[in-house]
Amino acid sequence: MCPSDATSTQGGDRLQVAVVGAGPSGLYAVRALLESTVEVGVDVFDRLPAPYGLVRYGVAPDNQKMKSVIRVLHGSFDEDNDVRFLGNVTFGEDITRDDLRAHYDAVIYATGTQGDRKLGVAGEELPGSSGAREFVSWYCGHPDAASRDFPLRCRHAAVVGAGNVALDVTRMLAKSSEEIAGTDVPDRVLDTFRDNRITDIHLLSRRGPAQAKFTPVELREMGELVNADIVIDPGELVLTEDDEQRVAADRQLRKNVALLREWAERPLEGKPRRVHMRFLHSPVRILGENEVAGVVVERNELLDDGKVRGTGEYETLDVGLVFAAVGYQALPLPDVPFDHDTATVPHDAGRVLDSSGTQEPGEYVTGWAKRGPSGVIGTNKNDAAETVNSLLTDLADRASTRRHDRTGITRLLEQRGVDYVDWAGWLRVDTHETRLGEAQNRPRVKVPDQPSLLELARRYPQ
Repeated sequence: MCPSDATSTQGGDRLQVAVVGAGPSGLYAVRALLESTVEVGVDVFDRLPAPYGLVRYGVAPDNQKMKSVIRVLHGSFDEDNDVRFLGNVTFGEDITRDDLRAHYDAVIYATGTQGDRKLGVAGEELPGSSGAREFVSWYCGHPDAASRDFPLRCRHAAVVGAGNVALDVTRMLAKSSEEIAGTDVPDRVLDTFRDNRITDIHLLSRRGPAQAKFTPVELREMGELVNADIVIDPGELVLTEDDEQRVAADRQLRKNVALLREWAERPLEGKPRRVHMRFLHSPVRILGENEVAGVVVERNELLDDGKVRGTGEYETLDVGLVFAAVGYQALPLPDVPFDHDTATVPHDAGRVLDSSGTQEPGEYVTGWAKRGPSGVIGTNKNDAAETVNSLLTDLADRASTRRHDRTGITRLLEQRGVDYVDWAGWLRVDTHETRLGEAQNRPRVKVPDQPSLLELARRYPQ
């Protein structure tokens, strides 16, 4: 899986760019580079053997329509483009910041977010309590979660959050095993969902419906669940005067509140599961000795400034699982400037800045590492365009100078014993997964563990 550098067309007058991260933010940056008037050669590094990042490992398996963006991202690796995929390469270990600066005219960091934010309550470390990212990674077949297990044998579960990730987790827990069987989850994950005994999912939002971050499209899918009733207390949908004004002025909020009010009045149909959407409720303590045995929640009230405070009114939910979907956050990249307060790489229009606010020449950032975990997948397109525009503007006056040479980067990896995966290797994995899916009448069946992915990339015939 290590082709000769001679097969590439890099060199000459081409601008040489490294992109760290093969998710949507990184690949939209590649598209922006290719669509510019500058001749460019690009190497896309990723620590995983598979590309597409959040689209492959973060989008819920039942949302195949959203995954269709892969067709756009895939196009960057067409034969006509001088773009290489170098997977299974860990930045900071297999390849360093200094290595990239020595071989490329510019580097774009597009690593997204790798961590879960914590609830910050007692009992959060108990078995049965986890961040939503861990659970999402598991059911999406992420190699980091290949050895994890999430038994779904309790009757009640709690999901804490008011964004699309919280909706995804809730929806997956509420769906029937037959519905899950029509997705691309790994076989082991499907077996777990076939044994899902959960009957009630409590979706807890700290603030009110006017502050929830759900997008209307994602929220509407909750009302279409064939296996679960939606349960909402109409009293928790009462808006303050300020909230009424905010909702009236925001089309997205108007749609959300209208849906929630409609569901609150809808008669229950006696479906096998129930989703209890609770607003103005926060977990304050997770109960249990050796595992989660319940969660204590406090009712909140909205203040004039939009913040909330507890009312001292408590309730205990008899849950066996708690998933915290209160936000993802980026982690520092080795030797790369990082703002720990915002959990982002400091920048000016995508230009990486050091601790004094001075631009780091030739280094750029895009995606969640740039702006934090906000927006949808499509948001990365404009974000990447801004970063690439900064990059091209900065390097415009260097058109006549000698550029860097990236021809030796694969030799450097080979010398270090890095078993990197190129695009042909990924296509072997892709072919294997789709064939597994065809055999089960599914879109694909993901291979979740790293050793198997590497073996398939090396030897599996197309």
